[in-house]
Amino acid sequence: MKKGYLGVCAMVVLLIGMMLPIATTLAQEVGVDAAAVQAEAAESVTLGALLKQGGWAMYPLGLFSVAMFYFIIRNLLLLREKNMLRQDLKEQIEALMRKRDVKGIRSLCAENDSLITAVLDAGMERISEEHEYDSQHVMEAIEEAGNEQMVIFMKPINFLSIIGGTAPMLGLLGTVSGMIKAFSIIAQGGMGDPGKLAGSIGEALITTATGLVIAIPAMFAYFLFKNNFIKTMSTMGRLVGHYMNIFRYAKVD
Repeated sequence: MKKGYLGVCAMVVLLIGMMLPIATTLAQEVGVDAAAVQAEAAESVTLGALLKQGGWAMYPLGLFSVAMFYFIIRNLLLLREKNMLRQDLKEQIEALMRKRDVKGIRSLCAENDSLITAVLDAGMERISEEHEYDSQHVMEAIEEAGNEQMVIFMKPINFLSIIGGTAPMLGLLGTVSGMIKAFSIIAQGGMGDPGKLAGSIGEALITTATGLVIAIPAMFAYFLFKNNFIKTMSTMGRLVGHYMNIFRYAKVD
């Protein structure tokens, strides 16, 4: 799993590196005459010039990019299978299950907060409330806790989907704003001077490209984290079923 997550980081960085040249190329200024166009085409616009030329839309897009990196790093740290399934506690849990030590299991779960311990504790809580083992009631409690934990862990993953879907829309809005400004300049008689249109046309191109640069790695990370988490949830269900079978058929003197 660790190697898989490192691969995710590498892919995200690679995607961003591939998309940034596109944004830079689209953002090159239009010269006044043919000679100036050829000279400027060979030069790339600096990051500060991109932000300035992109207009107001670059500020929320900048916040989106920061949020995207935050949620990618957060999910990389929190959605590790070893942290959620706690295989290191397996022998202790099995030993307590064979003794039908409900209090001991709940104490162990409270001391080791994770996905599987939260779900397992819900089942043990139902047993302690009813003072007997009813498989149907216990499994209902485990299913309810599993759904609750899924919502908690999926929330930061879904934020990546929101960023991936909203960033291109915001970039498109910036494009529309830039084109409106360009047509306004044309209406005021600036058709014969391309230099007057350069800022508005640059804003139109930069914001769309920036939105896509943010959206592509965000959506890539979203689907990868989501699929890995679904796999972890399936493994968690199998482990909880294993533990409950030990508890169910345990023989206590």
